[in-house]
Amino acid sequence: MRGFDFLIAVIGLFGIGEILLSMEEGLAFQGAAAKIHRQVVLETWAKLPKYWATSLRSCLIGCWMGITPGGATPASFMAYCVAKRVSKNGENFGKGEMKGIVAPETAAHAAGTAALLPMLSLGIPGSPTAAVLLGGLLIWGLQPGPLLFVEKPDFVWGLIASMYLGNLTGLFIVLTCVPLFASILRIPFSIIAPVIIVICVVGAFTVHNATFDVWLMLGFGVIGYIFKKLDYPMAPMVLALVLGDRAEDSFRQSMLISQGSLDVFFSNYLVGAITTVAMLLLFWPLIGKLIGKKKAAAA
Repeated sequence: MRGFDFLIAVIGLFGIGEILLSMEEGLAFQGAAAKIHRQVVLETWAKLPKYWATSLRSCLIGCWMGITPGGATPASFMAYCVAKRVSKNGENFGKGEMKGIVAPETAAHAAGTAALLPMLSLGIPGSPTAAVLLGGLLIWGLQPGPLLFVEKPDFVWGLIASMYLGNLTGLFIVLTCVPLFASILRIPFSIIAPVIIVICVVGAFTVHNATFDVWLMLGFGVIGYIFKKLDYPMAPMVLALVLGDRAEDSFRQSMLISQGSLDVFFSNYLVGAITTVAMLLLFWPLIGKLIGKKKAAAA
């Protein structure tokens, strides 16, 4: 009755699923010793301008998912899948392809920032983090909305400036701590695997303090393992778990407002255009197959 919690599903799919796959592949990580050098960082930065199209596309996806609201996690998966589909080297994603790193990271940052737009301008949080910030604003007696930019401009622009400072600080921390993070791979798999499983179990249990959630996590872990073995992408499942309940609530709300009439989705040109595009994207695989069959028959 409570449904499948997003966090439990993600822990199972990506945590337990990866552990099972690693156990099957030999109970060992195979890698090479490496160190981070300033020259390597500079060379990587020099390559980034080549991926401006991927960055722009992922930024738009992230902004849309942040404002909608969808969140950073669905934005990352969506941007990754779109980049993989568009790229000529899609088969190299997951093997060190730079676009596979640029796309989800850009989308995640864009979604996290864009989630503050509806929070500051309308008082509607676009993510759990934005909801926490909204609660903090209300505690301090600040009412989010258009008047906030007029009554408290120093606070609003200070918040925006803190985002730039936060990114710069994060860059410094990451560059200095990457060797420390990478050293975790030196721990034998026979030690780190049980630790990961314990953390996953504790994380799943603390969501609702229910043992049933632990079994759900293990079930999703088996599903994630099977999906990886059969080369099925797990991003659609994650997107469905995140956006499914919100889409259902919004659909129910629309039906109540329109008294059960579907005409509300074509009530004006803007809404009708968005609905039409959504339906085309939904049925595009089927439409593409029909077009392909007609072309083959004509040839």
